[in-house]
Amino acid sequence: MRRMAASFPLERSSITDATVFVQNCLETCGVKLREKTKGTLVAEEALGSLIIHGAGNGKVRVAVWKLFGNVSVEMSAPGSEYKLSENMASAVLPMGEDIGTEAQDAIRNILLRSLTDDLRYRHKAGNNFIRMTLFKSKRDFLYKTLFALFAAILAGLLLTGVAPAAFNSALSAYVLTPVKTIYINMLKTVVAPVVFFSIISCIAGFSNLSDLGRIGGRTFALYLVTTVLSVAIGIGVFYLFRPGETSLAVASAAGGSVSAGLSIKDTLIGIVPSNFVEPFLTSNMPQLIFLAVLCGIATGLIGKYSAVLRSLFEACNELFMQIAGMIIRLMPVAVFCSTASMFLDLGVATLLSLAGMFGTFVFGLLCMMAVYCLLLLMVGRLDPRPLVRKYAPVMLQIFSMASSNAAIPINMKACDEKLGIASRVYSLSIPLGATLNMDGTCIQLAVFALALAKVYGVAVPAGALVTLAVTIIILSMGMPGISGAGVICLSVLLQQLHVPTEAVGLVMGIGPLIGMFLSMSNCLGDVVVTTIVARLSGELDIAKYRK
Repeated sequence: MRRMAASFPLERSSITDATVFVQNCLETCGVKLREKTKGTLVAEEALGSLIIHGAGNGKVRVAVWKLFGNVSVEMSAPGSEYKLSENMASAVLPMGEDIGTEAQDAIRNILLRSLTDDLRYRHKAGNNFIRMTLFKSKRDFLYKTLFALFAAILAGLLLTGVAPAAFNSALSAYVLTPVKTIYINMLKTVVAPVVFFSIISCIAGFSNLSDLGRIGGRTFALYLVTTVLSVAIGIGVFYLFRPGETSLAVASAAGGSVSAGLSIKDTLIGIVPSNFVEPFLTSNMPQLIFLAVLCGIATGLIGKYSAVLRSLFEACNELFMQIAGMIIRLMPVAVFCSTASMFLDLGVATLLSLAGMFGTFVFGLLCMMAVYCLLLLMVGRLDPRPLVRKYAPVMLQIFSMASSNAAIPINMKACDEKLGIASRVYSLSIPLGATLNMDGTCIQLAVFALALAKVYGVAVPAGALVTLAVTIIILSMGMPGISGAGVICLSVLLQQLHVPTEAVGLVMGIGPLIGMFLSMSNCLGDVVVTTIVARLSGELDIAKYRK
């Protein structure tokens, strides 16, 4: 944060001096020429309006702030209350000057339209205050999220080392965890309608079903390829590092057991819902996608009502995307609460005890990210650097959410605004990927299942690895993209490997941390596949992607 301030006499002659001060401050803050010129002109207008309505022999105070990459100007002066929009421009450009009335109106309109949304005026205790943001950094949200993340880590370490355990437990249980839960619940509220209406709008927008089959087929094929590769990477990195200390088997005794609640047969049958409402109430992604595909296809086949329904679905899609955007603005608060509660609940010692397994898992995710870059380069014929640069801030946002489903609106927004992908591609592939494409989860299941087998001294022959890989692929495609679902799938794999189910208790403690990395990796895979499909289908704005 940086602040530069100065005071000037409350008289017309101070307008020039104060404007020069603002201009110099903007140069110091590194504002580009275009924004600096615009900001200087509007600051001059605002200063003029304050001085025109000033009272007494007071001072006009000017302060320039730079915070999180944003540059703002605050001005205040004693005076009578007035309506800002009616007095700017005329204060410095009075009628009768060399420029004509038409030119004055043009300047006034340009200035007011350029920064109207960023101007804030108030009158309090006989003083007029004007605050305006002259330059808004594109990385503002990233800076805020990073600040929240590092602040949470620092707070978690300090509280763990200084505060009593009872206080930390109460703080996490009654403050941090509820705030995080409320935020995730808000996002989950809009997930079902966002998925449903976005897929319907996407499918209904296809002029013929052959285009839909082409894009959908490519999307599913690429998701299957990345899933198989992720399972191979998970098994490979385990045998490279062979994590899993036998001494950890004692620690799992307190973890309890987890009953397996997934059936491959039930997963396949469960894609078709028994009624239309239940998938919305339970946020069942496979069933929601099934209903949305049916409704989207039917919308294009009903004749004269198609246009009406298409407009309605598109309006609903815009509505819920807007709601999702409003919720996403609160992300830094959720990041702080989620990260801090993780440190307070688990403690540093517990995290270090599982460092081997967790480190192998993270290395597998890094390998998968390298594979994504290769796929972009070889299959999509795209330079992966723009996607990595633009999507990195989004990954940080998703990191604290531990939910692929909750991140659907964020991923859609990134595809649209950052990567230049057509909506009819990402509206189909992103929700589909949140259900089918769980590459990070596949790596997690492979690494932790084999590591826990080693902890308990269970040998896994080569033939069993093939069965294990097939089971992971099927389970990952039927698993919901929510935090904690991987624990149930892991218990299924442990039973298949004849490892005591209580072994899950070892990794349940670091479940929140694992979930953060999983959601980040899974969502990156969704976006990479979406980008490649858009490129192959001619639905990618190359100029916007490379920008």
